[in-house]
Amino acid sequence: MASDQDNAGHDAPNDSQFHRPILQSMPDTRQQSFDEIYGPPENFLEIEVRNPRTHGMGRHMYTDYEILCRTNIPAFKLRQSSVRRRYSDFEYFRDILERESARVTIPPLPGKVFTNRFSDDVIEGRRAGLEKFLKIVVGHPLLQTGSKVLAAFVQDPNWDRNAW
Repeated sequence: MASDQDNAGHDAPNDSQFHRPILQSMPDTRQQSFDEIYGPPENFLEIEVRNPRTHGMGRHMYTDYEILCRTNIPAFKLRQSSVRRRYSDFEYFRDILERESARVTIPPLPGKVFTNRFSDDVIEGRRAGLEKFLKIVVGHPLLQTGSKVLAAFVQDPNWDRNAW
């Protein structure tokens, strides 16, 4: 019959010492509060380009776009803001961003349009392109927290492109 001792006379380990039960992690079953379920995430920044308006007559016509921003990121002074910007403002903003943030690749703007630039299709295409551009820019973590011009561009109604 087999002995429970090894050759040195020590007690040999039995199977129960090798097969200890493993504690399984249990899912968190506590009730979440309404705010935890439906409240804003810890850090969020939502951007929307909408409501294009064309102004002026003849050679002095231009279209501007409303930028709606909602955020709780501390680098932004306002939790919600709405400003209007022209395409040329976006061009200056992009140039400033490139100078300010040499380590970040800034996406291109939608191209300039020279014919039918005030048609509904062209204006909508540009609006969608400007929104895509801004969403990429505001989605970059280094720009969200480190860019001075970003917060000003999307929130300050008196933004002056010459101040940068």
